[in-house]
Amino acid sequence: MRNEREHPEDYVQRVNRALDHILRNLDQPLSLAVVAHAAGFSDFHFHRVFKSLVGEMLNEFIKRVRLERALRLLSFGPARSLTDVALECGFQSSSDFSRSFKKAYGVPPSQFDLATFRAERREQWQDSTADASTRHLLDRLPPGENPDGFEVSLRRIPARDVVYIRVPNSYRPDAAPLATERLVSWAEERGLADGEWLGYMWDDPEIVPHEKCRYDVGLVIPEGDEVPAVAGEVGHLRFPPLLVAELEVRGAIDLEMRALDWIYGTWLPRSKHVPAPQPCFGAWFGRPYAHGFEHFELALQLPVEPR
Repeated sequence: MRNEREHPEDYVQRVNRALDHILRNLDQPLSLAVVAHAAGFSDFHFHRVFKSLVGEMLNEFIKRVRLERALRLLSFGPARSLTDVALECGFQSSSDFSRSFKKAYGVPPSQFDLATFRAERREQWQDSTADASTRHLLDRLPPGENPDGFEVSLRRIPARDVVYIRVPNSYRPDAAPLATERLVSWAEERGLADGEWLGYMWDDPEIVPHEKCRYDVGLVIPEGDEVPAVAGEVGHLRFPPLLVAELEVRGAIDLEMRALDWIYGTWLPRSKHVPAPQPCFGAWFGRPYAHGFEHFELALQLPVEPR
């Protein structure tokens, strides 16, 4: 999103509702009328507001995130046909998927060098988010290596009501911490600040350009409690019950990056689990950034499909 503060706050919330609807229904038809209805706008006004806040036309955004979902499925799932990938991502057929893919990436999916693409995007992301003295902290952990002795446990998590603030272009300096401060203040006013805190990325920076990556800082509302009224940049999203691969991380950013690389690059393919179409959560121990900005204590929760 761009220039949020130039728009009425309820527009931000309603466009976030539209984004939530799109991301949770990529395999379904997503016409302008359907998405506008989810956001509570008329078709005419929604088209203009969405472009103004998101920076892309609705159809452009939907096609882009469908292609990015396809790349993620091809990266982390077992081998599957292009037809299966196409249908899971909302394309009408494998030929429709191939045409859209070639237009976006220059070659059809069958000829695409995914490993090289991901490596180049990783380098671009490192260059954009770290200076020369810290860039090495974001280096990839090679598949098969586990110098930190990571271990995963599978855990079933019930449905969770989450209030959140979404952070567009989330790798901007201080963007996520400042959004976290705002949501913590919101929660303190309502006596909720000592609840369960989450952070989760909707986008993989090895696939999605870093300036288009979105992060949510979220607070779980205890089961059985009424969800407080939300407005402005604070939204509400209910996640379904999930099976997650959970891994505890207590250390600096380089440890967290190795944990993410290991769980995706080593544990996931060996486990034969398939990632579920949900973000990977970071469930904080205590409040977010309770130990400062150089040390993180949280549990990574990667949603997977039951085998």
